[in-house]
Amino acid sequence: MSWKASLSRHLPVVRFFCCPKSPASRGVFSFYKNNYEELKMLNPTMPLLLRCADNAMPAITTELSFTNSHLLKYMLQKNKFKNPDGSPNEERKAAAHKMLGLLGDAKLREEFETVRWNSPGFDPQRPFLDEEFPDWKKDPKISKDLSRYIEILDEIDSTWNTVTSGPDQEWTRAENSLLMCQRVDLWCAGEAEVEAALKHLLNLGKECNNLVPDLPEYITEYYPGADDL
Repeated sequence: MSWKASLSRHLPVVRFFCCPKSPASRGVFSFYKNNYEELKMLNPTMPLLLRCADNAMPAITTELSFTNSHLLKYMLQKNKFKNPDGSPNEERKAAAHKMLGLLGDAKLREEFETVRWNSPGFDPQRPFLDEEFPDWKKDPKISKDLSRYIEILDEIDSTWNTVTSGPDQEWTRAENSLLMCQRVDLWCAGEAEVEAALKHLLNLGKECNNLVPDLPEYITEYYPGADDL
């Protein structure tokens, strides 16, 4: 029961897809019917949606907040950085490792946010700055004040451009592939397989989502229970 009670802390929604007439969807439909009341009682604010349609592929889906770090790790694990002939591209792999280091460096991130304000009265992250003042990096005073900021920014941009420079829309295809991890197809699966798939999505939610609510210091409203129980 413990894992069921933690669903709403890591997943914003769970959708069950099935065909009411197909034996291949029987596991998904049975799991939803047999576990809905318990899941709803333990997670009253989380939508548990059943979507039925003729010939629908049985599956469960959720929503995961993937970051660039998740995508980079995924591409490295799945060897997605390849040359047109299918051989591994070491340059982009090295750039991906470097980018992960830059994204995970708390000290560098803190320094980047600090040196951002080294030029009084000027914010290099101001909205529409590149349209209004495209040559701000060439300004002698600004470029001197923000030399460290520009150095870090150029390094990040250069590394990022290398990572995303793969052929055949390599980066976009990897993004789409990672997004498919939000869905688990369950053709002819039994209830045990559906439960395992839900646990799998929960583990991904623990890694990618941060949905723990900020609870009030005292009770302000009282709800007797969900209407559909």
